[in-house]
Amino acid sequence: MSSDHDALAFAAQQPAALCTIVAIDGSFSRRNGAQLAVAPDGTIAGDLADNCLNAELANQAIEAMGSSGDNGGARLLRYGKGSPFIDFRLPCGSGLDILIEPAPDRAALQSCMASLASRQAAELALPLPQGANPAFLDQRRYMPPLRLLVLGAGSECSALVKLAQTQGIEAEWREAGNHLSLDKVPADLLDGTWAADPWTAILLLFHDHEWEYALLKWALATNAFYIGAQGGAPARAARLERLKAGGVSEDALARLRSPVGLIPRARDSSVLALSVLADVVGAYEALHPHA
Repeated sequence: MSSDHDALAFAAQQPAALCTIVAIDGSFSRRNGAQLAVAPDGTIAGDLADNCLNAELANQAIEAMGSSGDNGGARLLRYGKGSPFIDFRLPCGSGLDILIEPAPDRAALQSCMASLASRQAAELALPLPQGANPAFLDQRRYMPPLRLLVLGAGSECSALVKLAQTQGIEAEWREAGNHLSLDKVPADLLDGTWAADPWTAILLLFHDHEWEYALLKWALATNAFYIGAQGGAPARAARLERLKAGGVSEDALARLRSPVGLIPRARDSSVLALSVLADVVGAYEALHPHA
């Protein structure tokens, strides 16, 4: 589960208020749309970067949930620069506008979670109070968690999968000779559980580049957001020539990242794994609808 979804998942499962950053005046260490969920007993899920802010919002949310009538209705609060709460400061010096929904539509939250579970993007309307600035965020959009498909053999693959899993990233390794056959694409990569989607990264980490051709033709025809392959300069040149000869277009070839990773000429498997994962995560973060 992506931490970006923690508050959503919490509020979808039980009564809880939902706090959402709907505008940032200046800079802040969380993006617009960051959320915090607060249960009536003060339990929280999500993170708005500052423990003091989390505690302040928890208090405000509990007060809103305890209000009579319509549970207090949605509240739009300003913190930091330009805030009426002069005894509460943000160390960054910026201003935050935060929407507090004491009783969000749980059916809508559950619908978002169902979409994400099926690897589909989701949207949640935010009920901004009357008179709110039209520039404020009025719809929270979510994207499915990053997942990693590793094709190849050797210590680079095992190091990358292990590192990804320690970060809570779903990773699948198909090993040459065991789970892969030369010049064939496994059926479940074509139309099964692991069919690539726009939030899937595909990494080909082969030393014997003969294994790559069919897999790369398949990968470049998918809508995976990241496709990378390791290899030195001669291997990269030969790879491109063979793919061109096989009818792969220039536009498709331009999607292929090779050499792969942020660190040039990584020679250690753990360094390569870190280099590749950092590059993949950076590319995934750039896809965020509120980036």
